[in-house]
Amino acid sequence: MATRFSGSDDLRGATFVGADLRGARFVGADLCGVVMRGVDVLGTDIDSPWLGEGDEPLLVNGVDVVGFVDAELDRRFPGRAERRATDPDGLRSAWAALERTWAATLGRVAAMPPGTADVSVDGEWSFAQTLRHLVMATDTWLGRAILEQDRPYHPVGQPDAGYEADGNDMSIFSEHVPSYAEVLEARAGRVAMVRAFLDEVTPEVLLAPRRNPWAPEHPETVLTCLHTILGEEWEHHRYAVRDLDAVDAGVA
Repeated sequence: MATRFSGSDDLRGATFVGADLRGARFVGADLCGVVMRGVDVLGTDIDSPWLGEGDEPLLVNGVDVVGFVDAELDRRFPGRAERRATDPDGLRSAWAALERTWAATLGRVAAMPPGTADVSVDGEWSFAQTLRHLVMATDTWLGRAILEQDRPYHPVGQPDAGYEADGNDMSIFSEHVPSYAEVLEARAGRVAMVRAFLDEVTPEVLLAPRRNPWAPEHPETVLTCLHTILGEEWEHHRYAVRDLDAVDAGVA
């Protein structure tokens, strides 16, 4: 049986010399500052949604690849480069690009075999669960943070694994698994909410201070909250397309 390390295991500063880590899996692990020398990384698959958010590089053979990765993702997903827009017109354009992208992906799923939306690839969220999580993300960053609503959450929403572990109230979410039609309805409603907000937003409103819904001591603005929504949308779309490709290839 393979050894399993969890959050209770402190491996900071550990040294692996000649160790065989083939097929090892790192999920939610902190690998900041890890140094690898003379390693065989053929077939290695790294997914870091926060890549490029800070000032630290990711060096491969001495080359910082962060900019290359970001540019390639912008090329693969037209409209993604607009996610950091700072003015109302730019944000409206960024959201319109996202809506077009998701519409095409929803059409793709509709044309695939029945049940595709509920297929999990390699233990990841299914397409339906991804949409449910985006419902919750919208409720968190638009409803709770920007609009400061007391009860922003739709029962269809899907929190991540850490939500309950952090002591949050799970009773606000439905106990039964919603149908895909229910998920699509909730998702469409939240997409329309963002569109309606952006239709009316002004430069002054974008600068208004807000509280981070997960870390209240961390200051936000309406603009940074919108950037978080846009970032969530593009990252989860990338995951969804990756897994749909796997379903199409028959490797789900």
